[in-house]
Amino acid sequence: FDHFKEFTERWEVDSYLSASGYLGDNIHPFFVALPKDRGTISNDEFRRQICQVDIDVLRHLRDGVKGGFNEEKFGPYIGFSCLRKYLESELQKRYKEAAPATLALLEQRCSDVSMDVSRLDSKLQATSDVSQLRRSAMLHAASICTHLRALLDGAADPAPEVWGKTTEEEQMHSGINSWPGISVPVKPPNSSLKLYGGAAFERVMHEFRCATYSMECPQVSREKVANILLAHAGRGGSSGMTEAAAEIARAAARSWLAPLTETACDRLAFVLQSLFDLAMERSRTDDSRYQNVENMDGYVGFLAALRCSYYKFVKDLSKQCKQIVRHHLDSVTSPYSHICYESDFLGGVGTVANTLHRFNQFSGVASFDLSESGSLEEGQENLPPRDQQQMTPPAKANEREILKESQLTVPETPSPDLPADMHGGKKKDNGNMNDGGARKRHARMAAYANRSHHNNVTVGGDDLVSRSGSSYSSICSISAQYFAKMREVLIERNVPSALNSGFLTPW
Repeated sequence: FDHFKEFTERWEVDSYLSASGYLGDNIHPFFVALPKDRGTISNDEFRRQICQVDIDVLRHLRDGVKGGFNEEKFGPYIGFSCLRKYLESELQKRYKEAAPATLALLEQRCSDVSMDVSRLDSKLQATSDVSQLRRSAMLHAASICTHLRALLDGAADPAPEVWGKTTEEEQMHSGINSWPGISVPVKPPNSSLKLYGGAAFERVMHEFRCATYSMECPQVSREKVANILLAHAGRGGSSGMTEAAAEIARAAARSWLAPLTETACDRLAFVLQSLFDLAMERSRTDDSRYQNVENMDGYVGFLAALRCSYYKFVKDLSKQCKQIVRHHLDSVTSPYSHICYESDFLGGVGTVANTLHRFNQFSGVASFDLSESGSLEEGQENLPPRDQQQMTPPAKANEREILKESQLTVPETPSPDLPADMHGGKKKDNGNMNDGGARKRHARMAAYANRSHHNNVTVGGDDLVSRSGSSYSSICSISAQYFAKMREVLIERNVPSALNSGFLTPW
C-alpha cells in the first residue's frame, strides 16, 4: 500500500501492476496489503481490518491517482479478498478434476473391505464348526512341520542375511557364551556367516568337535594318583599300572566330557527352536501367495500354544539326547570296556606300551614313589639309607642281636601269587603285630622288588625310574593316552550319530 502512495500517474500504476519484464504473459500476481499490529488484536478484528485495508487501497487507486487505473484488467488481482476467491475457485477446480480417480480408488477400497468382511464372517461362522476349526488347525500344524523339514534339509528362503545368525549371535541369544572347560574361544569354519536350519545344526556339531579336541587330559594331583595307583599295586597282579591309569582316565572323561556333551545338546536345541519363527514366516508367505482362506493368523492363542508345544518337544528331545549321550559316555568309561586295552591302541603308542609292560612287572607298593621328593631319592634305590646308624637305637640293636638266632624261621611254601624267596628264609618283624599282615605283605613286595632289581629276574629289570621318568609323570602320560582314546571313540563313533538321530530322526 505504501508503494501505491508513491504513484501519481496512471501509467505508473499500470506498469507496476502488470509486472512486465519479471513474469510471463499468462502469470498474474496478486497484490495484498495486511494491517499492522497482528499480535495485539483478536481474529475477528484482524479480519475486519483486512477488509478495511482492501477498501482503502482501491479508493486510493481510484481517487488518489490521476486518471485512476485499469480496474477491469487489474481489479481482480488487488486485495486479500480477491486472493481468497481465487484460491477457493482453484481448489474447487482441482477437486472436480480429481473426482473420477478418487471415486475409482474409493470403489476399489470398498471392494477390498467387502472381501475382508466376507472372509471375517466366514471365519466367525467357522468358529462355531468345531470339526472345521480342528481341520484348519491340523493343516496349519502340518504346514509348519513341512517348512521345518525343508529348513533342516537346506533352504535359502527366507533370506539368511536377515533371519540367520552367526556363531557369536547364537551364543549370545542362547545364553551359552562358551564351552565348559575351554578357556579359549572356539571358532569353527563359517562362524561369521549367518546360517539357520540344517547348516547351523552342522556348524554346531563341528564346533562341538573342535571344542572337544581342544581339551587335553586335565592335570591330576599326586594325591589322586597315589590313592588309585597304590591301591591297585597293593592288590598284586601284573596289571596294576594299566588299571590305575585307566581309572584316572575314566574319571577325567566322566568329569570333563559330560559337560561338553550337555552343552552341545543345549546349543542344538536352540538351533531347532529358532526354526519356528522361520517356519511361521514361510507359511505366512505361502498363505498370501496362494490366498489361503484357512490361515490361522487371527488365532493368537492357538499360535502361542503351538509354539509352546514345539518348544517343549525340542526340550524333551534335548533331554533324551543327553541321556543317550550320557549312556555312551558311561559305556566308554565303564571298567568293563575294553577300549583302553585294544591291541591297535596299545601297539600305536609305542613307548607307552613298553612302559606299561615294565611298570606292570613291579606291582609292589615300594616300586612307586609319587611324592615330590621321590625324584631326589631315586638314585638311592636299593642302597642302604645314609642315616642307617641313626635309624636303629642302640638298645634295639643289641636286643635284635640277642634275638637274631630265635627269629630265624623255616621258609614257607611259596604261594603262586607271591614271588619265591630266593634266600630261603626271612626275619620276623618286631613291634606291634596287630597289622602284621599288611606289614609282612609290604616287606615281601619290597624285598621282591629289590631282589628282582639285583638279579634281573623280570623283563626290563634295569632301573625303571631312571629310564621312564617318575611314576607320577609316567602314569599321567599313560592316562592322557587313555583319555584321548576315550574322547576319540565318543566323538568319532558314538556322539555324532546319537545327536543326529536323536534330534533329526527321533522316531
